Amino acid sequence: MATEAVVSPVRIGRLSIGALGILALALGTLQSVVEPALPLLQRELGVSPAEGALVGNTLLVTGAVVAPVAGKLGDRYGGKRVLVRLMAVVSAGGLLAGLAPNLPVLLLGQVLQGVMVGALPLSFILVRKHLPSGESRLAIGVVMALFTGGGMVGTLFAGPIAEGLSWHWMFALPTIAIIATTLVLTRLMPHDPPSPSDHGIDWPGMVLLSGTLLTFMFGLVKTTGAGLPPLAVGAIAVAVAALTTGWVVVERRAASPMVDLGMLAKPAMWHSCVLTLVITAGFGMVAFLLPQLFAVSADGYGFAADTTEIGLFLLPGAVAGAVSDSVGGIAARRFGLRAVLIVGAVVTAGTMVALVSLHTAEWQLVLAKVLAAIGAGLGTTALLTRTATAVGTRDTGIATGLLVVTRVIGVAVGSQVAGAILDAGADSTTGRPAESAFVTGFAVAGLVAALSLLVVRFTKKGTQA
Repeated sequence: MATEAVVSPVRIGRLSIGALGILALALGTLQSVVEPALPLLQRELGVSPAEGALVGNTLLVTGAVVAPVAGKLGDRYGGKRVLVRLMAVVSAGGLLAGLAPNLPVLLLGQVLQGVMVGALPLSFILVRKHLPSGESRLAIGVVMALFTGGGMVGTLFAGPIAEGLSWHWMFALPTIAIIATTLVLTRLMPHDPPSPSDHGIDWPGMVLLSGTLLTFMFGLVKTTGAGLPPLAVGAIAVAVAALTTGWVVVERRAASPMVDLGMLAKPAMWHSCVLTLVITAGFGMVAFLLPQLFAVSADGYGFAADTTEIGLFLLPGAVAGAVSDSVGGIAARRFGLRAVLIVGAVVTAGTMVALVSLHTAEWQLVLAKVLAAIGAGLGTTALLTRTATAVGTRDTGIATGLLVVTRVIGVAVGSQVAGAILDAGADSTTGRPAESAFVTGFAVAGLVAALSLLVVRFTKKGTQA
């Protein structure tokens, strides 16, 4: 009697895993080069701090809308197929940014690069399909570690590349590595079969969410920097409200929404989202203000640091953030989520209050970035871990995806607000932010961190365990 053969997935070897790791390293590098080089980009392109904040935030916005659907695309069409196509888009964005003659072209390049966020879930899909459980966990850990390491490489080497060659090369070199590694993966990685689905991809939701975020940030730039009349400000506010309303309507009616708004009805979920938004908004302000203060000329205040020096100053904070991200869940299990959130908020708020008066030495700013990264990393990772275990197994992907989107939005909003504060406090003749603008920014960041304490207090039951 004939028997039907069972087709097992093709096992991948170390070369394929290594190629995925190198791709993650190159992507992490490309993602992180902007932060230390942002003051340089502002000078080269002749843009204000708030306009400069858009350079990093456009990438974050694309990432926020791609993150929830990347895994769905990989399941539906095959992880390898989607990964290769996303890397083609990222490569186009990196080359465009490397050739950009002005801010609009650079922003378009950053928008295209933002789809790199989808590479991690797609890499996880591939290793889970082609490796046994134990080996897949090890491979996922390697990919994540190399992506984090790439962030440190970009922070450290953006300056030498920008100053030794030009800022265009800090986008071009990682992009070349991405192109080469993708070609290797195309040959080495076996195809994985797609999984048919009855639900389509929520393209309208993606477009409306990205439009809402970009309109909000663009409006913040124009409102603070261009002296818009009240009618124009009102028009921008109406546009943001209309886009937000449209997005909510679409998500509520979609068969497979990119963000399941019904999940927010669960107390554990909306508590986590609100806290994540507040924590990351405060951290986004700090992450934007410190490089700007390092770069300000040293006559009166500031340190006149070049891009290489800024990268070195920011590196300890990047390391601290990576470490705190890895232990946030462990700390929450050991000491309780509420305790971790309170400690993180107190550390961040205290650090910002100290910066209001103590920002005259480099070590003060370096220590502030380390402490802020620890506070934010512990809090957001603890919330992510708690949420992943508080919902049903089938809802884990939806819930964690919602928190990832919230985290990205918080950082983007925080940095854009910080840029607006510097624009509002800039000297009308030199365009340089006054020292008082930085003081205001640190004070506002401290208030935002303190606000998270109030949120913890009002969501006591949800954060008790």
